[in-house]
Amino acid sequence: MAHYYLPTPVSEADIRKLRINDTVTLQNTLFGIRDATQIHLFDKGRKTRFDLNGHAVIHTAPNVRKVPISEEFPAGYQPICIGTTTSDRMERFTRPLMTENGVRMIVGKGGMREGSAAAFQEIGGVYLAIIGGTAALETTWIEQIEDVDMDDLNPESLWRFKIKDFGPLLVAMDSHGGSIYQEVKSDVARNKEAVLKSLGIAS
Repeated sequence: MAHYYLPTPVSEADIRKLRINDTVTLQNTLFGIRDATQIHLFDKGRKTRFDLNGHAVIHTAPNVRKVPISEEFPAGYQPICIGTTTSDRMERFTRPLMTENGVRMIVGKGGMREGSAAAFQEIGGVYLAIIGGTAALETTWIEQIEDVDMDDLNPESLWRFKIKDFGPLLVAMDSHGGSIYQEVKSDVARNKEAVLKSLGIAS
């Protein structure tokens, strides 16, 4: 296991170094995205003016406050609480995020499925897990909401956050086919078999 500090954007080579159970701290820029954002991007054909190539996205619909535009709040939004939502329901968007927008890292909770695992392995991407219930801590890692696109979808807009020391995050799915979620699933199956056998119950 190793820890990596990754200033975004990153290269495929940067991603290929990472293995499950490594940890990552992100620097510079992080993009916030959620269900509606991706439905509009990939089902309705909308485009974003943001360059996501080599970047990380986090599954979020942040709690923000509308404020006058200023040097401190260039997008006109103050971050209040920026948490992370469950990733599984956004499974079908992993591949287009990577192929059409160049995204390399997805930050979320709960993991993703086989389609995402295949995309990470083929294209070069990772899933970075964050502990659920840590929104207050996550918010301290975000220095500023720099910009926002597709804001008619608020709060499921496409957000550009300025970040500092965002992490540590756990590499839960890597670009080599590794997945801590698959490991847990296999462990559960083995343990279930052993318990049933000890009880004299055929599986």
